[in-house]
Amino acid sequence: MHIRLENFHMVASALAILSVALLARLANGLSESSSSSSSDHTTTVGRFPFLMPKVIPYKKELYLCTPVKVDDTKSYYIVGFEPNATMATAHHMLLYGCGAPGSQSAVWNCGEMAKSDDVKEETGSPCGAGSSSQIIYAWARDAPKLELQDGVGFKVGLDSPIKYIVLQVHYANIDKFKDGTTSDDSGIFLHYTLKQMNKRAGVLLLGTGGSIPPHQVEYMETVCNISENKTIHPFAYRTHTHSLGRVVSGYQIKIDQQGQNHWTRLGKRDPLTPQMFYPVESTAPIRKGDRLAARCTMESNRSTVTNIGATNNDEMCNFYLMYYVENDEPLQMKYCFSSGPPYFYWKNKDTELNNIPDYDASHL
Repeated sequence: MHIRLENFHMVASALAILSVALLARLANGLSESSSSSSSDHTTTVGRFPFLMPKVIPYKKELYLCTPVKVDDTKSYYIVGFEPNATMATAHHMLLYGCGAPGSQSAVWNCGEMAKSDDVKEETGSPCGAGSSSQIIYAWARDAPKLELQDGVGFKVGLDSPIKYIVLQVHYANIDKFKDGTTSDDSGIFLHYTLKQMNKRAGVLLLGTGGSIPPHQVEYMETVCNISENKTIHPFAYRTHTHSLGRVVSGYQIKIDQQGQNHWTRLGKRDPLTPQMFYPVESTAPIRKGDRLAARCTMESNRSTVTNIGATNNDEMCNFYLMYYVENDEPLQMKYCFSSGPPYFYWKNKDTELNNIPDYDASHL
């Protein structure tokens, strides 16, 4: 099935039928499954192909989204992510958990640069306005598959706020699609189980706005307070920038009775290496009253200002923290963003941060 964006309305019904068929497989959970054993039980793990439906991107820096509705009569637990993409085609992919999708179309333009007056295509955010929205998984730069720890899963369906899963693919380069004969099915095979998981996974995204001056090293930083009465257990992290990123680091901050900050590094990487989820350096529980902080060290050799934005000529500063809560629901806070430079830095007085690990945060 070959789909051009201008013909989305013609294939929406066909794709709806396809989605129903796929959902039937998801509900049955047996057509593409394998068994994995733990110490006290055998769990059947299904493999669900969540892929772009043979789209033909027609312009550079295009963001496309496609949804699947989760069977809401059961609880499913996503326990693994198997990418089906290469960085030659997809700049990055994100999986969103939504209360409702951002469009009723089978595929729509969901990038920040989407124009509502562009009559060639449906446009919208990944998740619907006013609905719950969270990132479940992110991939870039040929990262390999991710299997979660035993007993840990992302809960979707039934009484979860995640009723739809939306796949977003950013197409930075479209050279191979220009003649219209090649289509794309980039996406992710989801590994899932119906077995109840008491360790519920979540992702907290730390990021910034801001800009990077020409011919300068700039720090893009954010910090947030954990204000919910929950104990979260970090187990993986992921970094993401575009081409100017040199180091991305994330920290847990505990504050003693004298107001002194004790920084514990969660992870630090060169963001131009495969952007997979890596094991955290510290699995110490994070509790109410703790703070989380992230820094992206950016180095620009450009002659113009680089702003945070959606295209490859812009930049991003993201630190993803994957965690679980035990016998509880994940944090309501899904995102933690600052305004970034030149307005926000860790050193600003109103952050009340001290003992800042400047060298460690910016050097590998």
